[in-house]
Amino acid sequence: MIKFTAILTAGCLFTGLATAQTFVPAYYQQDKKFNDSLKDIIRQTGLDSTFNVGEDGTEQISLAVIDLTGNKPVLGGVNSDNFIYPASVYKMYVAMEILKQVSNGKYSLFEPHIVKAPNDVDKSSEISFDPRPLLKSGDTVTVNYLLDLMITRSDNSAANCLIDIAGRVSINKTMRENNWKGSEVTRKFLKRKLEDPGYDTVKSTATCALHAADFMYKVYTHQLITPWVSMQMSALLGRQLDTTKLSPGLPNKAMFYHKTGWWSFYTHDVGIVDDGQIKYIIALFTPVREEKVRPQLKEVSERIYNLIKSRHSATSSSNR
Repeated sequence: MIKFTAILTAGCLFTGLATAQTFVPAYYQQDKKFNDSLKDIIRQTGLDSTFNVGEDGTEQISLAVIDLTGNKPVLGGVNSDNFIYPASVYKMYVAMEILKQVSNGKYSLFEPHIVKAPNDVDKSSEISFDPRPLLKSGDTVTVNYLLDLMITRSDNSAANCLIDIAGRVSINKTMRENNWKGSEVTRKFLKRKLEDPGYDTVKSTATCALHAADFMYKVYTHQLITPWVSMQMSALLGRQLDTTKLSPGLPNKAMFYHKTGWWSFYTHDVGIVDDGQIKYIIALFTPVREEKVRPQLKEVSERIYNLIKSRHSATSSSNR
């Protein structure tokens, strides 16, 4: 895993919100009180540590939250510019490029695709109650079906197929065009010895909470490539079947458009929370095994929801 040196840029209000590799877009407002509140939540839930991640050494969390309840989005975070292995969260970047190519007329959502080895890697479903069969070499399916499998049940075989269709060069070019420098898709969900020539020795895929949250903001505002791409992405994220991470900390009335990810030491969740009044984006990457971090994820989710709710209440009161 590549670690990036954090060098603060001039004019950055908060430590960790901008570096030589990342910058805070001008359309976000920054609020020190909000940022401090998020730091308190992370400290109180025990996620402010440096965690052991095996042969990768040590790692810290990466958190970004965008409060959408006011007139201008307010950004806060903890280590939001920390680049980390995103596990299956990076499938959303792949989906973005596929939808971009469909919108440009390169192919249709209903274009047939033949699954080929070694892309058919899944031996069990990520979601036990999903009845859709595992993909296997020789299956013919549509691009749309692959997209749905990849996002809603985080299917690795579908992701490998879609990475081939989209092309890693194109995916990363689109990411750079969105100013997500340092975030990139370098690997398929394969053992290195099975990777395509040239990709068997590259560094691991990486992203940070700031970029992932900005991705979701563009989905929310229909600015991810085009309104059509944004709405298609939102529909996919809204059908997420994994509700084991941040979802348990949200009220039943809240809709969560999100993408989860986990692998080995890493457990992540990134999405848009909307209960009709309270609206915000959360991107949380943790270098902690899922079975250990689940209670903390629930608590962080509850506390951040209540924080945004209190900010909304304060804003409503001041406007009366």
